[in-house]
Amino acid sequence: MTQKPDRDIEKDYPLPEFIEKLRRLADALENGQRFEIQIAGERISVPVRATYNIEHERGEGEEEIEFQIKWSTK
Repeated sequence: MTQKPDRDIEKDYPLPEFIEKLRRLADALENGQRFEIQIAGERISVPVRATYNIEHERGEGEEEIEFQIKWSTK
């Protein structure tokens, strides 16, 4: 298996597209299915075994909430 290069990007989406992605994620989770998403031209397949967390950051006049999905590729 070829190892993919490291990647750290952030991509903005119009609200309707963001809502559609969240809705597809929720549907996959409820149905115990793998979730697939394309981000900045790369198709990502999230396995059922992934873990989910929510992160909140505050500082320097702004706040951020991140919905994170993590899994091992090893």
